[in-house]
Amino acid sequence: MLRGLIIATVTLLLALALGAGAFQWWVKDSLRRPLMLPEGDSHVLMVERGSSLYAVARRIHAQGLTSSPLPLQLYGRLAVTGAIHAGEYRLTAGDTPLDLLDKLLRGDVVLHRVTFPEGRTVTQWLEIVAAHPVLSAHPPEMADLEALVAESGETAVEGWFFPDTYVFPRDRRALDIFRQAHQRMRAVLDEEWRQRQAGLPLASPYDALILASIVERETGAPWERGEIAGVFVRRLDKGMRLQTDPTVIYGLGERFEGNLTRAHLQEDTDFNTYRITGLPPTPIANPGRQAIHAALNPEDGTSLYFVAKGDGSHQFSDTLQQHNRAVREYQLTRREGYRSSPPPGAGPVAEEPGDEAPGGGQAGDDRPADNGDKQPGDERLDDERHSGGQDTDRGAP
Repeated sequence: MLRGLIIATVTLLLALALGAGAFQWWVKDSLRRPLMLPEGDSHVLMVERGSSLYAVARRIHAQGLTSSPLPLQLYGRLAVTGAIHAGEYRLTAGDTPLDLLDKLLRGDVVLHRVTFPEGRTVTQWLEIVAAHPVLSAHPPEMADLEALVAESGETAVEGWFFPDTYVFPRDRRALDIFRQAHQRMRAVLDEEWRQRQAGLPLASPYDALILASIVERETGAPWERGEIAGVFVRRLDKGMRLQTDPTVIYGLGERFEGNLTRAHLQEDTDFNTYRITGLPPTPIANPGRQAIHAALNPEDGTSLYFVAKGDGSHQFSDTLQQHNRAVREYQLTRREGYRSSPPPGAGPVAEEPGDEAPGGGQAGDDRPADNGDKQPGDERLDDERHSGGQDTDRGAP
């Protein structure tokens, strides 16, 4: 009888050992077996804040990605010490439960992108957010942005957000990206202000931001920014009005429908630089680093006027007589294929290094199309990004 008991005990132990081995093999095999994703497809897994690995294992099983939640649950309890991260995870063909676990522990979440080009207004930034597939879920209001910049002591919201491409996880709100853009603009402006030329007619970094926004809106040709800035700085030095169309258009707001008329130029507004002396009260757009650098480091020269040539660049003139000749040459008889911004890749020199959008190329290369068909001397004018479209003395104070 004792012999039989021994045999039964040994048999039971062997069976248990074999069963444990088989169970261990099943767990390991399940963890290394690819998740059951739709063929040739990927899967997005949302992990909410506070979720446990135990709960994630049940969820992916309920979604049909695994045959059982037990292997991942056991492995997590026995072998995992770190916490998993909440977020949006993309699973691709061939990923295993162990691959998923690695992503969860590293926080390897899906990242989204949004690009805010140079030269756009805050209102246009909000339109970009409203059209974004992720950020549109929680769009900020203008009042939110006003409160944001007020935290740093600014009284106007325009110009205080740095144009760039921002990368973010799904759970990040648009207001957080605006905060990042605001902090970056302050840092860039402070850095460029410390490296400015001596003797500029700019009393503060804010003056530089205002001028940079005008430079940004006046030209779509990056290599002209320094020369454009030089014209404006010399005009400020001489007490001449800036007389630049983009400021007038900004002041018109929603009233501007594509054609800037002589009546518009005669209106008394804070932004009509045909009527006021000096800079407008606030920036008219959000400028990029290169426009800020140009405003604080303008090119030397003697020109006081410029006019669009129709190829995206400008003709610069020292005197009103020269300028009027250029207006007649380039504006009264327009070239075929007239354009306000240069074609991609155009320019006498390569773009200098600066804050570029990921993938290369300044985000500001994406500029709005022309708003009309300007003919100097006509009643219709538009934003051609050039001073001197009129056959008048733009230097008159």
